[in-house]
Amino acid sequence: MKERTVLRWRLAGLLIAVLIIVALPYVVTRDSAADAVRARDWVTHTAEVRARAFGLEATLRDSEAAIYAMLAGASSPTLDERAQSAHSEAVELVRELRTLTSDNNNQQVRVGSLESTTIGRITLMDQALARMAAGDKAGAYASMTDAGRLFAFRNTLNAIIADEDKLLAQRRIEAQRLDRNNQLILFGTSAAQIILLVTLVVLSERQIAQRLQAEAVARSAVQRSGLIVQAVREPIAMLDAKLNTLLVNEAFGELYGVEDLSASASLSSLGNGAWSAPALLQRLSDVLARDRELWDFEMNQRTVDGVDRTVVINARRLEEPGTTHPAVLVTVSDITARALVEQRVNELNRQLEGKVEQVSDVNRELEAFSYSVSHDLRAPLRHIAGFSGKLETHLAELADERARHYIDVIGTSARRMAQLIDDLLVFSRLGRGALRLQAVDTQSLVEQARALVETEAADRKVEWVIESLPIVVGDENMLRTVWQNLLGNAIKYTAHREHARIEVKSERGRSGDWEFSVTDNGAGFDMQYAAKLFGVFQRLHRASEFPGNGIGLANVRRIIARHGGRTWAEGEVDHGASFHFSLPDSDLGKTSSTGEAA
Repeated sequence: MKERTVLRWRLAGLLIAVLIIVALPYVVTRDSAADAVRARDWVTHTAEVRARAFGLEATLRDSEAAIYAMLAGASSPTLDERAQSAHSEAVELVRELRTLTSDNNNQQVRVGSLESTTIGRITLMDQALARMAAGDKAGAYASMTDAGRLFAFRNTLNAIIADEDKLLAQRRIEAQRLDRNNQLILFGTSAAQIILLVTLVVLSERQIAQRLQAEAVARSAVQRSGLIVQAVREPIAMLDAKLNTLLVNEAFGELYGVEDLSASASLSSLGNGAWSAPALLQRLSDVLARDRELWDFEMNQRTVDGVDRTVVINARRLEEPGTTHPAVLVTVSDITARALVEQRVNELNRQLEGKVEQVSDVNRELEAFSYSVSHDLRAPLRHIAGFSGKLETHLAELADERARHYIDVIGTSARRMAQLIDDLLVFSRLGRGALRLQAVDTQSLVEQARALVETEAADRKVEWVIESLPIVVGDENMLRTVWQNLLGNAIKYTAHREHARIEVKSERGRSGDWEFSVTDNGAGFDMQYAAKLFGVFQRLHRASEFPGNGIGLANVRRIIARHGGRTWAEGEVDHGASFHFSLPDSDLGKTSSTGEAA
């Protein structure tokens, strides 16, 4: 794509260069010719003005001369005609002068003055002719004298001609300047043509060199491609429109017994009939005729070594190099080993499914058993608690200190057993209930759990450090149980601290999950027993020191495991503990409002 764009730009550049080489001289020559025509027109214009001016003067002078000759006594038709000619010819010459000088206001003023002078002079000349016809030669002489004295036009004519000469001189200077400019432009045009031609030659030479280099690279690439095709251990073949081989690589030849890799042979004759299956040949024909692609066509073939193989065949249509004839590129993948492995895996999966079903049955039976046992134990416990109360009432004052102690132990144990049964039922339900996944604001859950557990430590000084916590996806009720257990444990195991400190924070783990932690400065624990912390009814402290049944952390682990996370703990005896759990990340995992410290 990039090479095509570069080629298009080069062609556009060459076209522009050719247009410049052809068009620029034409434009310059045309402008020069136009300037020459304008200069010639101005010279002609000035000559015409001069000719009209001198013609007007000649006409008036000739008419006056004829009148003076007639006053001297001469008489002839020619003299009469010359005396009368000023009337029409002079007016026409003035009109032509006005037309020729229409582009010059100053000249128009002078022509107007000349026109008035001419008309006045002609009027007196007509008056002289009239007096002469009446026999008043003296009056005629007086009229002619007045015409020459009152209506002199020589100065006006000289001004008109001088102005035209001045304009002609200016136009000649302008024409010379234009000529010099045109010569410079022609010189620049010639230089530009030379530069463009040199550039074209250089670019052509460079393009030819690049083309030759590209062809050499292409030939080298073709050779490398051929070597790669031959080196590939996957059988490859190229077929023509009649499904005859055009090219096969060594792997194809070894598998199907092709000795001459460059010789053309019918596909159906290769491999002792391995390619003669009608369905396969029909699909390859469809690839040619309909330009379809054959993907992962799996079949069994017996190759020339007599081994039954499972192969996957792919084919696509392309054109033979240097022609427009269709061809088919066929690749073969031997998946015999994979097919055997898949068969074995399927068999193991069936066995595993059976084992899973058995385990599920056992789990269901265990859950049913624990549920049944829990319910069946409630009635004896109620009897023990009830009859211990009745026994205490019955004995009343008769019971001594030891008897009352025994009765109290019986009641306390019964209540503890009932609590253990309730906790066991909760633990069992956590494993059976379906998760109701939704967006959960852990910041809000922590604040709710904090408010709940603080009621157990109303008279204590507890410092809370709660950082900004994210929104996660999970079961809100189950996650609320997690935070209540963890914060409840933190409150409980910091009971012996005068100043308790509980810190809640979150951070991204290496895998991108959210990792939460609850850290306290309480009693702590020995790390060698950390594996027991999350077990059912497992405790590391005596009940007399810290109350509890040892099932809260087991519930935490089960809930987090059902959410796809993990739980772990770190601690040191008498130096506090940190309980951690992780939850998978989600698009909603953005931090909520800023945390607070209390």
